[in-house]
Formats: sequence, C-alpha cells, structure tokens
Amino acid sequence: MSLLHQWVQGFSPLNTIEQSLSNLIDERGSNNVQRIAGVLTAEDAIAILKPGDTLIDCTGCKSLIRDHLVAGPNAGNQDANTLNIRLEYAIIVTFVYGQAYVCNEYCKHYKNVENMNYKFIPAVSRISYDGRITYVSGIVNITTEDFERMPATFDGQWLRSHFPDVARSMDRFIDKVKQETHGELIGDLEIVRIPLNLYRARNATSRNWHKIEINDHPFTSSPVFLVGDSALGSPYFQSISLGFECAMHMAGLIIQRDLPISEIFDRYELFMYKQWLRVYMRSKMIKHNKDLFETIDEPMRLLDLLHIY
Repeated sequence: MSLLHQWVQGFSPLNTIEQSLSNLIDERGSNNVQRIAGVLTAEDAIAILKPGDTLIDCTGCKSLIRDHLVAGPNAGNQDANTLNIRLEYAIIVTFVYGQAYVCNEYCKHYKNVENMNYKFIPAVSRISYDGRITYVSGIVNITTEDFERMPATFDGQWLRSHFPDVARSMDRFIDKVKQETHGELIGDLEIVRIPLNLYRARNATSRNWHKIEINDHPFTSSPVFLVGDSALGSPYFQSISLGFECAMHMAGLIIQRDLPISEIFDRYELFMYKQWLRVYMRSKMIKHNKDLFETIDEPMRLLDLLHIY
C-alpha cells in the first residue's frame, strides 16, 4: 500500500514501478510469492501446467497466452483471440520544461493556431510538476507514410532534420509556452513513434476450454486468466489503473473458495466485457474529439465530422 501511495503522487516512471515490485518480492520475509526469472514461451507456460494450477497472464499487449485461449485447432494462431482496432498513427512527444506549466483545451487551440497539418496535443491533468520542472507529454497525429519513414524512437534533432514540418509545429507550440511562462526547455525532445491500437481479448479466460469434455490440453483442467494489458488496452490513457482493477477483481473472485470455477469464469468475463465497453466508448470519444480539434480551423472539414441532431 505504501508503494501505491508513492506511485500516484507526481511523476512515476513505469520502470520505477516494475523495479519497486521486484524489490518487494525479493526483500520481504514471506515465501507466499516466489519468482523464477527466465525466458518463457507460451508453449513452455502451457507445458508446465498441472491439473489445479492457475495461470495468470500479465505479459502485456503482446500477450503470450491470449491467442491460445480459443479452444480447438485455431488455438495459438495469430490474432485468433484478439480484436484489434487501429485508430491512428502518432508520435508521442515528451519534454522537460523549467517552469510550472498547465494546459487546458483553450491552451491547446491557441498554441496550435498556426499549425495546420501537425497539431501537438498535450495531456490534460497528467502533466507532472515537482516544484522545479514540468514533465510534458503529448501526441501528434501523423500519416501512414510518415510512420513508415520514422524510426521507433528518436529526438528533436532527428525530427528537425527529417521532418521539418512536424518540428516547426512543435517549436511554434513550445515558443508560445515560453512567451507565456518565461521558462526554457531542459534537454531535447524525446519521441516515440507508435500505432495507436484499441484492442481486447474476445476470451479473457480459458472458459471455452473447460467446456470441452474430452481433451488432453492443459487448459481443460487448469484455469487461465488474462490481466491488464494482456486482456485489453487503449492508446489514449494509461491502462495501468485498468490493470490494477482487473487484478483486484480477479483476486476477489479466487479467494471465494466456495465459488465453482465456472462461476468465477462467468463473473470475470462479464467484468472484463464491462471494462471493454468503458475503454471502447472513452477511446472513440477521445479520437472523435481529436479529429474535431485537428480540423477546427477548416470549417468545411469540421462540419463533415459533426453529427448535429
């Protein structure tokens, strides 16, 4: 609990969370949780299962087990159990600024007025200020052609050399921030190029395997659950909180020893479906609002996107 309190105060890198959990497992006196480090494939994980074991997959968006949860001959085929929706291609731009800086929707618009093609959209309410510097992160929509020409990660210098139009839009935005708050950029831009995918597992458990009466596959006798990004994910907001919710709900079901496994499966699948509806609707709303924002200076394109009455 003390770690949770630390992580939610200010800026907490994912690596810090992962290392803190590793240290907790290694250093606490209890033997209830044991960790065996090593490379594990999906086939390895399935092979070591014994009747009554429970397998929990929290291996992230590129889940090892997700596509194996389809019962029958399609188990393990790529995307057999994955619904994937490509929303857009984008770059995530992060920079450190030497003053307090908070951005709202008006700020996003007025600082992008001169940016017709590439608009930098910083996060609202997820900008961290530690009393000296502000960590700012935002998103810029790019074309498919841009995506294919960019490396996975790069800095502002590379951007200015190879994509000057994108760089100019960033520089214009940052210059207006400087005029307003009289600070300076610390270091260079850090940029990640990513496809923004909204996805879910059609089956979040091995429920369908347990419905097969005669089969020697380990999933017919060992329950399997997908947790966090293994089960679903959204590109526009961090899924860490969703992952915690999945884990806590699953733990609450498992400790109810009188519940049959079929009931646990049904309740967890229903919970995950509700989580998916929540994530899907919010992500689609954010994407639609981004599309409106990016055409706000072009009335005809804006009217095409509006649904009025």
